[in-house]
Amino acid sequence: MVARGRAADRLLDHAEYAQLIVVGSHGRGGFAGLPLGSTSQALITFASCPLLIARHD
Repeated sequence: MVARGRAADRLLDHAEYAQLIVVGSHGRGGFAGLPLGSTSQALITFASCPLLIARHD
């Protein structure tokens, strides 16, 4: 499935029906050293299901 738009918005659309959301994070927020990017931050704040954020350092 291909969806257009902001990644966080599309994932949150599916969160209501999901048992788990798994995403990766590069930590590429607006400032150096931020541990998570904007998509991960939005999911932490608004997801209605469990969330797993996998990081590769």
